[in-house]
Amino acid sequence: MADHSPAGPVETGAQMDYHEHERTYATFLVLAKYGVLVCVALMIAMAFGFFTTAGFFSATVLFIVICAVGGFILR
Repeated sequence: MADHSPAGPVETGAQMDYHEHERTYATFLVLAKYGVLVCVALMIAMAFGFFTTAGFFSATVLFIVICAVGGFILR
């Protein structure tokens, strides 16, 4: 029969570094939050630039404004 005994430190109950785990999770949340903000701002600016007569420059300004306001709100 196969031997299913633990083979390493994870299987035997190694201690977790909870501080590092919480720090990594907090970093993930910040990156996800601001990543979603940039994606939404980009989609709005692209729609504004493509479907109106505003043009590229106005869409770029709108993108920067949305990112700035969103960053202020999300901090």
